[in-house]
Amino acid sequence: MKKTVLITGCSSGIGKAAARLFAGNGWNVVATMRKPTTETELARMSNVLVTRLDVQDHDSINQAIKAGITRFGRIDALINNAGYGQYGLFEAIPREKIQEQFDVNVFGVMDVTRAILPHFRKNQGGLIINISSGAGIFTLPMISLYCTSKFALEGFSEALGFELASQNIVIKLVEPHGG
Repeated sequence: MKKTVLITGCSSGIGKAAARLFAGNGWNVVATMRKPTTETELARMSNVLVTRLDVQDHDSINQAIKAGITRFGRIDALINNAGYGQYGLFEAIPREKIQEQFDVNVFGVMDVTRAILPHFRKNQGGLIINISSGAGIFTLPMISLYCTSKFALEGFSEALGFELASQNIVIKLVEPHGG
Protein backbone atom coordinates (compact mmCIF):
# COMPACT_ATOMS: atom_id res chain seq x y z
CA MET A 1 0.00 0.00 0.00
CA LYS A 2 1.31 3.45 -0.93
CA LYS A 3 2.23 5.78 1.90
CA THR A 4 0.32 9.03 2.30
CA VAL A 5 1.59 12.40 3.53
CA LEU A 6 -0.49 15.42 4.52
CA ILE A 7 1.35 18.70 3.97
CA THR A 8 0.18 22.12 5.16
CA GLY A 9 0.96 25.29 3.25
CA CYS A 10 1.26 23.82 -0.25
CA SER A 11 0.33 26.93 -2.20
CA SER A 12 4.00 27.90 -2.66
CA GLY A 13 7.58 27.44 -1.49
CA ILE A 14 8.66 24.46 0.58
CA GLY A 15 5.13 23.06 0.84
CA LYS A 16 4.54 23.00 -2.89
CA ALA A 17 8.03 21.62 -3.56
CA ALA A 18 7.50 18.90 -0.94
CA ALA A 19 4.15 17.95 -2.48
CA ARG A 20 5.79 17.62 -5.91
CA LEU A 21 8.68 15.59 -4.49
CA PHE A 22 6.52 13.14 -2.55
CA ALA A 23 4.06 12.70 -5.42
CA GLY A 24 6.95 12.15 -7.84
CA ASN A 25 8.32 9.46 -5.53
CA GLY A 26 5.08 7.49 -5.52
CA TRP A 27 3.47 8.76 -2.32
CA ASN A 28 -0.15 9.83 -2.06
CA VAL A 29 -0.22 13.51 -1.09
CA VAL A 30 -2.87 15.52 0.71
CA ALA A 31 -1.73 19.00 -0.38
CA THR A 32 -3.45 21.55 1.81
CA MET A 33 -3.74 25.30 1.55
CA ARG A 34 -6.07 28.11 2.54
CA LYS A 35 -7.30 28.71 -1.03
CA PRO A 36 -7.22 25.43 -2.96
CA THR A 37 -9.34 26.76 -5.82
CA THR A 38 -6.32 28.72 -7.08
CA GLU A 39 -4.07 25.63 -7.38
CA THR A 40 -3.75 24.10 -10.83
CA GLU A 41 -0.45 22.18 -11.03
CA LEU A 42 -0.86 19.84 -8.04
CA ALA A 43 -4.56 19.28 -8.76
CA ARG A 44 -3.65 17.59 -12.07
CA MET A 45 -1.66 14.83 -10.35
CA SER A 46 -3.64 11.62 -9.81
CA ASN A 47 -2.01 10.80 -6.47
CA VAL A 48 -2.55 14.29 -5.04
CA LEU A 49 -5.64 15.55 -3.24
CA VAL A 50 -5.70 19.34 -3.04
CA THR A 51 -7.94 20.46 -0.21
CA ARG A 52 -8.53 23.40 2.09
CA LEU A 53 -6.77 23.63 5.43
CA ASP A 54 -6.26 26.87 7.32
CA VAL A 55 -4.27 26.23 10.49
CA GLN A 56 -6.36 28.92 12.23
CA ASP A 57 -9.63 27.10 11.41
CA HIS A 58 -10.18 23.91 13.45
CA ASP A 59 -13.01 22.68 11.23
CA SER A 60 -10.83 22.89 8.13
CA ILE A 61 -8.10 20.90 9.89
CA ASN A 62 -10.46 18.07 10.76
CA GLN A 63 -12.08 18.12 7.32
CA ALA A 64 -8.72 17.93 5.53
CA ILE A 65 -7.59 14.96 7.61
CA LYS A 66 -10.92 13.22 7.04
CA ALA A 67 -10.76 13.91 3.28
CA GLY A 68 -7.24 12.48 3.08
CA ILE A 69 -8.21 9.32 4.94
CA THR A 70 -11.35 8.93 2.83
CA ARG A 71 -9.42 9.29 -0.43
CA PHE A 72 -6.28 7.28 0.41
CA GLY A 73 -7.31 5.03 3.33
CA ARG A 74 -4.79 6.39 5.83
CA ILE A 75 -2.22 9.08 6.50
CA ASP A 76 1.31 7.99 7.42
CA ALA A 77 3.09 11.33 7.72
CA LEU A 78 2.34 14.97 8.45
CA ILE A 79 4.48 17.88 7.35
CA ASN A 80 3.62 21.03 9.29
CA ASN A 81 4.87 23.60 6.81
CA ALA A 82 2.31 26.44 6.89
CA GLY A 83 3.69 29.58 8.43
CA TYR A 84 4.72 33.15 7.85
CA GLY A 85 7.20 35.74 9.02
CA GLN A 86 6.26 38.88 10.92
CA TYR A 87 8.91 41.50 10.22
CA GLY A 88 9.58 44.81 11.95
CA LEU A 89 10.54 46.29 15.28
CA PHE A 90 8.85 44.51 18.17
CA GLU A 91 7.53 47.68 19.80
CA ALA A 92 5.95 48.86 16.54
CA ILE A 93 3.95 45.68 15.92
CA PRO A 94 0.41 45.61 17.34
CA ARG A 95 -0.46 42.86 19.81
CA GLU A 96 -3.00 41.42 17.34
CA LYS A 97 -0.25 40.80 14.77
CA ILE A 98 1.93 39.19 17.45
CA GLN A 99 -0.97 36.88 18.35
CA GLU A 100 -1.42 36.01 14.67
CA GLN A 101 2.28 35.12 14.37
CA PHE A 102 1.87 32.57 17.16
CA ASP A 103 -1.57 31.41 15.99
CA VAL A 104 -0.05 30.32 12.69
CA ASN A 105 3.52 29.27 13.50
CA VAL A 106 2.96 27.64 16.90
CA PHE A 107 -0.70 27.04 17.76
CA GLY A 108 -1.53 26.05 14.18
CA VAL A 109 1.16 23.37 14.26
CA MET A 110 -0.14 22.19 17.63
CA ASP A 111 -3.74 22.05 16.41
CA VAL A 112 -2.94 20.07 13.24
CA THR A 113 -0.71 17.73 15.24
CA ARG A 114 -3.34 17.19 17.93
CA ALA A 115 -5.97 16.45 15.27
CA ILE A 116 -3.90 13.74 13.54
CA LEU A 117 -2.54 11.99 16.64
CA PRO A 118 -5.60 9.72 17.17
CA HIS A 119 -5.21 8.47 13.58
CA PHE A 120 -1.50 7.79 14.10
CA ARG A 121 -2.21 5.94 17.35
CA LYS A 122 -4.83 3.82 15.57
CA ASN A 123 -2.21 2.99 12.91
CA GLN A 124 0.38 2.30 15.63
CA GLY A 125 2.78 4.90 14.29
CA GLY A 126 3.36 7.98 12.22
CA LEU A 127 5.86 10.63 11.28
CA ILE A 128 5.54 14.36 11.95
CA ILE A 129 7.96 16.77 10.31
CA ASN A 130 7.81 20.35 11.56
CA ILE A 131 9.30 22.97 9.28
CA SER A 132 11.11 25.43 11.50
CA SER A 133 13.84 27.85 10.45
CA GLY A 134 17.41 28.75 11.14
CA ALA A 135 15.73 31.63 12.98
CA GLY A 136 14.59 29.02 15.49
CA ILE A 137 18.17 28.44 16.62
CA PHE A 138 19.71 31.90 16.14
CA THR A 139 18.21 35.37 16.13
CA LEU A 140 18.33 38.30 13.77
CA PRO A 141 17.27 41.92 14.14
CA MET A 142 13.87 43.01 12.80
CA ILE A 143 12.36 39.51 13.02
CA SER A 144 12.15 39.06 16.79
CA LEU A 145 8.58 37.76 16.64
CA TYR A 146 9.29 35.27 13.87
CA CYS A 147 12.38 34.06 15.73
CA THR A 148 10.39 33.73 18.94
CA SER A 149 7.68 31.67 17.23
CA LYS A 150 10.27 29.36 15.68
CA PHE A 151 12.12 28.98 19.02
CA ALA A 152 8.77 27.90 20.50
CA LEU A 153 8.26 25.41 17.65
CA GLU A 154 11.72 23.95 18.29
CA GLY A 155 10.99 23.42 22.00
CA PHE A 156 7.54 21.99 21.32
CA SER A 157 8.90 19.55 18.73
CA GLU A 158 11.71 18.33 20.95
CA ALA A 159 9.45 17.78 23.97
CA LEU A 160 6.69 16.17 21.89
CA GLY A 161 9.22 13.78 20.40
CA PHE A 162 9.89 12.41 23.87
CA GLU A 163 6.17 12.21 24.69
CA LEU A 164 5.28 10.24 21.57
CA ALA A 165 8.35 8.02 21.11
CA SER A 166 6.82 5.10 23.01
CA GLN A 167 3.87 5.14 20.59
CA ASN A 168 6.02 4.81 17.47
CA ILE A 169 5.24 8.40 16.46
CA VAL A 170 8.40 10.18 15.38
CA ILE A 171 8.93 13.95 15.38
CA LYS A 172 11.52 15.57 13.11
CA LEU A 173 12.53 19.20 12.61
CA VAL A 174 13.69 20.74 9.37
CA GLU A 175 15.55 24.04 9.79
CA PRO A 176 15.99 25.73 6.41
CA HIS A 177 17.90 28.99 6.44
CA GLY A 178 20.15 31.09 4.31
CA GLY A 179 17.72 33.39 2.54
